[in-house]
Amino acid sequence: MSVPVDTGTRAVRSPAPVPWVAMYHSVGNCSDDPYRITVSPDRLDRQLGWLRRRGLRGVSVAELLAARARGEDRGLVGLTFDDGYADFVDVALPVLRRHGCGATLFVLPGRLGGNNAWDPLGPRKPLLTADGIRSAAAQGVEIGSHGLTHVDLTKADDVTLTVETVESRVAIEELTGAPVAGFCYPYGSVDRRAADAVRDAGYEYACAIDPGPLSGRYALPRLHIGQNDTAVRLLLKYRLHGLRRRAVEGV
Repeated sequence: MSVPVDTGTRAVRSPAPVPWVAMYHSVGNCSDDPYRITVSPDRLDRQLGWLRRRGLRGVSVAELLAARARGEDRGLVGLTFDDGYADFVDVALPVLRRHGCGATLFVLPGRLGGNNAWDPLGPRKPLLTADGIRSAAAQGVEIGSHGLTHVDLTKADDVTLTVETVESRVAIEELTGAPVAGFCYPYGSVDRRAADAVRDAGYEYACAIDPGPLSGRYALPRLHIGQNDTAVRLLLKYRLHGLRRRAVEGV
């Protein structure tokens, strides 16, 4: 049993390790990929096959956390896709469905139908339109917020911080007609101020990459999964994940 905590200003260790959550971005052509954000369809197929052969199933973060709260998360891993690239619906989703996996898609409602203009290098990758996001949601994908426009929240002023967290949630809920539970910090950057803003905006959880001293439902760490992650690398990442940090409450 976890030790009770106060209003959220301190962290208390729990005996359980953090859930295993994988971070993907784009699924497509990897020939020009300076930020290592792309995996090929074939590589994704092999990675999901690796999970399934080991009795593991990819699910959305919301499903993973709900199962964890019931003590029924054994064999479940979270699958997340950041930025909302257009290739998710056409390329990634069919692979996920073939393996019986779910996922969380973090989108940018302020850039609907745009591209990854925040990346100075590499090719311009198209983002999903409103119809594309609705299509993903209709097929059972959890839709979460990645902010409005992909801003580093740790460097944002108070007004921008509110807009990126509150208004993005409202926009997605209006677009899909469903509540939005999850947030994903752009660039994986999170500090106490950003985590507090996300919680105050009404989200139930938030994903980072490596949140440093922060942890808990509003600073969930994730593992980057890329084109070079073969079966051996996946096994190491899976087994070593529990040693990275322990689950704590308080953020």
